[in-house]
This record gives sequence, structure tokens and C-alpha cells, in this order.
Amino acid sequence: MVVCKQGIAGMKIIVLLVALSLVGCSSAYYGAMEKVGIHKRDIMVDRVEDARDSQAAAQEQFKSALEQFDSVVSLKETDLKKAYDRLNDEYEECAEAAEKVSSRINKVEDVSEDLFDEWEDEIKQYSSKDLARSSKKQLAATKERYEQMIARMHQAEQSMEPVLAIFKDNVLFLKHNLNAQAIGSLQNEFSNLEMEIEKLVARMGEAIDASNTFIADMQEQ
Repeated sequence: MVVCKQGIAGMKIIVLLVALSLVGCSSAYYGAMEKVGIHKRDIMVDRVEDARDSQAAAQEQFKSALEQFDSVVSLKETDLKKAYDRLNDEYEECAEAAEKVSSRINKVEDVSEDLFDEWEDEIKQYSSKDLARSSKKQLAATKERYEQMIARMHQAEQSMEPVLAIFKDNVLFLKHNLNAQAIGSLQNEFSNLEMEIEKLVARMGEAIDASNTFIADMQEQ
């Protein structure tokens, strides 16, 4: 009996490895994952969780960047080269975090589209009109919750763009003008950056809350 369980476990590992190699081909990937009991809804929930986590990470990164920006413009005397290096590092990490958020959102949209298409096709297979009607109603409710969540995600994603633009402008300005006057000019930009990051953090929070609600609803079904 032990040998049998080990054999099944080994087969699951093999199927998972095959699935990972088929990520570029959605239908083959989903088919391989279903063989080990992982369905589209499970993948969708996992990807929503990943997107939520990436937004939380981006939220913290942008907060950190704002703190670094504040520390640089607040100093009257500082090593401008070090100041530039610090701000440039923060900008690059923010840009990377933003890219990760967008990538995770795209993955959520890919699997959700496939999930909803499959659900609609399977509703047609019901012989019971009552069950088909009930499933169709459940699909519509799930789609509505999903649309609300993904809209929040995109709002948070779009709010990163003006922050990155302001941040990049000021990092470049500091790079091109490594002198005390540059630091003085950056102080005028800090309030703009602070305001945009506050908006970003708020929208990220809304998107994270919407993701948590959607995940809970999916897990209850």
C-alpha cells in the first residue's frame, strides 16, 4: 500500500513538472494541472493572491522610496553622488515592483477569461434547466465580483504611472545637476510626489481589500 501511495505521489510530481513546461500553452497547462486535482478556479485564486501580494509589496516599496526622497531633500549638506545612488536604487525597485504588479494582473486576467469561457460552455451541457439557470446566476454574480476586483487592481496599477514619472524626472535631474541647487529644486517636487504616493497607497489598499473579498467568496463557493 505504501508503494502505491509513493507511486501516485511520484506521478503527481511528474505531471506538475510537465505542467510547468507547458505554461506557454494554456489548454495543455490546465489539462496537466487538472490531472493532479488543480482546477482553473484554484489557479485563479492563487493568481489573485499573487497579484494581491505584489500590490502589497509595491505599496511598501513606494512608501520606502518616499522616505528616501524626503531624507535627501531635507538635508542641507550631503554627498550628492550618494544621494543620487540611493534615489536611483529606490526608483529602479519601484519600477520593478510596478512591472511585477502588471504581470500578476495579466496572469489573473488570462486564467479568469479561460475559467469563465469554460463555465459558460459547461452550462450548455446541463439537461436540467433549473440547475443550468442556477449555475448561470452564480456565474453572473462571480463575474460581477471579479470585474469590481480587477477594476480596483487596474486603478492601483494606473496610479503607479504618475509616481514613477515624477520620480524618474527628479532622479534624472539630480543625476544631471549634481550640485546644491539641484537638491533645492527637488524640495519643490517633494510635495507633488508625496501626494501621488498617498493616492497610490490608498488605491493599492482598495485593490488589496477587493482581492481579499473575492478570494474569500471563491473559497466559500
